[in-house]
Amino acid sequence: MPPVCLSCYTHTLFYSSSSSNHPSLSQPFSRRPKTCLLPTTLLPSSAKKFSPFSELVSRNEIWVSRRSRFCVKSADSEPDTAESNSGNASTSLLSFLCPLLKLFSGGDPSGERNYTLEEVTSSLSSLARLPWGSKSLPNSVDREEFTTLDPPMRLQLYEFEACPFCRRVREAITELDLSLEVYPCPKGSVRHREIVRRLGGKEQFPFLVDPNTGVSMYESGDIVKYLFQQYGQGRKPSVGLLESTLLTGWMPTILRAGRGMTLWEKARLDAPPKKLELFSFENNPYARIVREALCELELPYILQNVGEGSFRSKFLVDIAGSKEVPLLIDPNTGTRVGDYKKILSYLFQTYSANSVVT
Repeated sequence: MPPVCLSCYTHTLFYSSSSSNHPSLSQPFSRRPKTCLLPTTLLPSSAKKFSPFSELVSRNEIWVSRRSRFCVKSADSEPDTAESNSGNASTSLLSFLCPLLKLFSGGDPSGERNYTLEEVTSSLSSLARLPWGSKSLPNSVDREEFTTLDPPMRLQLYEFEACPFCRRVREAITELDLSLEVYPCPKGSVRHREIVRRLGGKEQFPFLVDPNTGVSMYESGDIVKYLFQQYGQGRKPSVGLLESTLLTGWMPTILRAGRGMTLWEKARLDAPPKKLELFSFENNPYARIVREALCELELPYILQNVGEGSFRSKFLVDIAGSKEVPLLIDPNTGTRVGDYKKILSYLFQTYSANSVVT
């Protein structure tokens, strides 16, 4: 039996330090369940005594501490750029198709596009993933009790748009109606892939960091289960969300010809001072095209999910006058734009290597 990682599930387990080590968790937060994700009897004695400032080696397993983020990884694990467990077949297929998809993706993403084709292929991608990632799942909590349903500190997701396993996590986040920070990690990444390698020990996506609990984790299935356990208030992922990824999760990747997979060669090397903000939901065909561009430019952004039933819909109406997405807000230039075609033009003009953000 191979070495395993710590989390709340049988094959990937995570251990986080107590809430006393996280000042933000000492504040009342009605959405946060009990800190202990596992009965203490299921944790090894070494885990219970693990110090957040130490590194513990046990046989062929290595405990890794990154500030207050903990995970266990195998000493002989090798870096990879996609999921390593149940998704091996789809991962191999995606790896094989990458150069072909890039060949047929239409070349320079900043160039002239056939917008009819863009909309058709993105709409077919949405159709392939119905009903996942389109609406917020209802819960039993009176939403008027909250000024926000988000955790005190935003979750951080390292991913790339074309990855079917990353898509699974983004669909779950739409269902949970969470906002989070997205750090795109396209192939050829100059910033974010190195961060993932430093925090988790390998390039594998998606990679979630939850600063509210100190948990960092790979594996999309485990991330989805963790998110629903931690922030779902008793809700469960919609039927088929986890199982369907291996069947249709790769369809948007194929239909979109690998858009959102590779760093644009003319992208700026330095990140903007402030994160952009995108109002979106996972299965919206127009928002997908914008997220692809953000990934190809490796631009970190705050993702504000506004699926059907989202409590943020009111905020979106207040800001833009309608519930239409995508809506992009760039605090670096004071720009706010809502049409996906205009957003594409703005992004590639503003964040090319030849442009200077003022």
